[in-house]
Amino acid sequence: MTTVIAFQNLVKRYGKQLAVADLTANVESGKITGFLGPNGAGKSTSLRCLVGLAKPTSGEATIFGKRYQEIENPLSKVGTVLDSRGFHGSLTGAQNLRVMAAAAGIGNDRVDEVLSLVELSDAAGKRVKGYSLGMKQRLSLAGAILGDPEVLILDEPANGLDPAGIAWLRNFLRTLSGSGRTILVSSHQLAEMQNTVDNVLIINKGQLIADGNMKEIIGDGTLEEAFLRMTLGELQ
Repeated sequence: MTTVIAFQNLVKRYGKQLAVADLTANVESGKITGFLGPNGAGKSTSLRCLVGLAKPTSGEATIFGKRYQEIENPLSKVGTVLDSRGFHGSLTGAQNLRVMAAAAGIGNDRVDEVLSLVELSDAAGKRVKGYSLGMKQRLSLAGAILGDPEVLILDEPANGLDPAGIAWLRNFLRTLSGSGRTILVSSHQLAEMQNTVDNVLIINKGQLIADGNMKEIIGDGTLEEAFLRMTLGELQ
């Protein structure tokens, strides 16, 4: 398999706080990879370094062998969901996406298409400040796939979704992966991750502690059992 996303000796410090400690890991093409760890383990910081929102102290995080800032027309290559609060509340869902589309030279037909894909067509004309958290998450996913990217990087995309929404997200991600896309997804929904992802990266205290396909990670147990055994063991 081809490596699409690579963390190479990634270190990120905020003053005296070490958020990511020499993280080295690869994400294979065409797979859904779960990026897991306890709160404060360094997942979000690693993803922010990956998409250029934070500068590594040392080491690097690359996509297609390049830093995010070096990727030409990144919206068509990499879609991200890192924060559902990035939309203008006074604009409608469709208007927010049209602003993004115009900046990337994407037609409005694609806006209508992605709103349909995330099942927000009926709320397209509603102001985002009236959206629930789950609706904002769906709108963020619509923005992430707006440029029909090859790679998706998602941080807690199930946040705010009800059980039906979580089941929808699982099918949505599997469909995207089935079309050849590479997906890196961070989540605390361990039972759902077990049913969704192909490969697993687990970090704790900013360091990689497990890397493998789902069967290798869980053995005859569950992902939750494996996760707790590994992370609690690291803390003892």
